[in-house]
Amino acid sequence: MGIVTKAGDWSFKAFTAGLGLATIYLTTTFSVNVYRGLSWHNAQSKLEMEQSEEQPE
Repeated sequence: MGIVTKAGDWSFKAFTAGLGLATIYLTTTFSVNVYRGLSWHNAQSKLEMEQSEEQPE
């Protein structure tokens, strides 16, 4: 194996490791954002229900 082949192998491994880390990061941030969005939506619904109960029509 030549030096060029080893360098190519290492660069490929580094590239795929970077893709793996990026995938994990994006999956984590997506999950956190979905959770925050659902929590926010839930809080808005509760606030709306409380306001409608306080103001009889």
